[in-house]
Amino acid sequence: MVLGGVDIPCVFGLDGHSDADVLIHAIIDALLGALALGDIGQWFPDTSPDYLDADSGVLLKTVLAHEAFRSWRIVNLDCTLFAEAPKFKPWRKVVCKSLASILGCNENQVSVKAKTNEKLDSIGEGLAIAASAIVLLEERND
Repeated sequence: MVLGGVDIPCVFGLDGHSDADVLIHAIIDALLGALALGDIGQWFPDTSPDYLDADSGVLLKTVLAHEAFRSWRIVNLDCTLFAEAPKFKPWRKVVCKSLASILGCNENQVSVKAKTNEKLDSIGEGLAIAASAIVLLEERND
C-alpha cells in the first residue's frame, strides 16, 4: 500500500487506476480546490491509459508545476487518514518527510494524523480507506 508516497507493508492494498495513494489524491484535490482549478479527476481521468498505475507523487508534482502555483507557496498542510489498518503511527514521520520532499516545503509545515471509524461503516470494517486534506497557501512576495 502506498500512502503519502511511502510503501507501507500491509496484507491488503488499495484499488485504483493509479497507485491509489489516497493521501496524495486528497492533497491534490486540496491544492486544486484552493485555486479553483478543478479536481483530480479532471486533471488525471481514470479513463485515460496515461495514468494507469501512475505514481501519485508524480501527479502531485505535475499539479505543483502548473503556472497557477508559481505565485503561491504552502504555509501548511493538514491531512487526516481514516482507516482501521494499517496502523499509521509508526509511519507518520516518514510520510510527513516524504510529503514535504514532494511539496518542496519543510516537514514542520506538514501534518498527517490518522483516525479510525470505530468499526462503523466500510472504513470501520476495514473495507475502505479515506483521506482529507486542507492546505493554506500564501501569495509569494519574491
